[in-house]
Amino acid sequence: MKRRNFIKKSTLTAFSISAFGAINWNGKSFEGDTVTTTDILGPFYRPGSPMRNNLIPPGSTGDVMHLIGTVFQKDGKTPLADTLIEAWQCDENEQYDNTSDDYVFRGAVKTDANGKYAFKTIVPVPYRDGDDWRPAHIHMRISSGDHHDLITQIYFKGDPYIEKDAAAAAPESMNRILEIENDSNNEKSVNFDIVMGKSFLLDDEGYRKITGIYQLKNGMAEFNRQDDLLFLKLNGQIMEGLLYKGENSFEGGLGFNKVKFELLANGDVKTFITMWELWSEDDRFLKEYEGIKVLKYSD
Repeated sequence: MKRRNFIKKSTLTAFSISAFGAINWNGKSFEGDTVTTTDILGPFYRPGSPMRNNLIPPGSTGDVMHLIGTVFQKDGKTPLADTLIEAWQCDENEQYDNTSDDYVFRGAVKTDANGKYAFKTIVPVPYRDGDDWRPAHIHMRISSGDHHDLITQIYFKGDPYIEKDAAAAAPESMNRILEIENDSNNEKSVNFDIVMGKSFLLDDEGYRKITGIYQLKNGMAEFNRQDDLLFLKLNGQIMEGLLYKGENSFEGGLGFNKVKFELLANGDVKTFITMWELWSEDDRFLKEYEGIKVLKYSD
């Protein structure tokens, strides 16, 4: 299926519901009670980023940029204090730090009493993804005890690679393609306000039944819970953070990747995983996995 057709077919309904809603433009930013849309986690998430607002390592040659904003409750108006925000991106040489203890261009902050947050980083650059390119972007995970965790990305206006990127070009990403401006110190700045949402959550017993390690036909899958997200590892690599959608089913950002569990009468648990894989610049295909739980986590 051509990527353009895939985007149109898979996101049209979600677009009509989530991208408009009760949202308005106040002359500077979008506001309203429509929650910020999700995006794919990507393969480079690392838990445990250090608490710091300056992500720039010594010797960086990238253009300094300030990422600022306010996190709101689901009404889009009430600031949400003490919310954890993790951010990660590639460096100016298109590389992610996936292994070092320095967590380069990775960090976390908590919002203040007014729901505000700020990171000092560099303008991210596009990077080659196989034979294709991903547009410049910053990943974010926002965690709050009172609202559903959010995994999302921001992109930047004028990036020539947005149009051919399945995630960035999806209609749900429209309000996350942002303008880079100059602040009062003549440094680059981007404002990204976030509206959190409430969701239907699976109870603790439900998570206990499905988390663990699963034997697939060609490898292993591992599911573990972090707050109200279910993280999926395929063959040792974190691939997705999943939201519960009801009826033993979970979805990743933009609904691209899906997981369903089946609780068998003998106590076993089966999983069915559907992942969108890049085939070529214009094509994507579904890759399906099926497996059975072979190791559970201790209670």
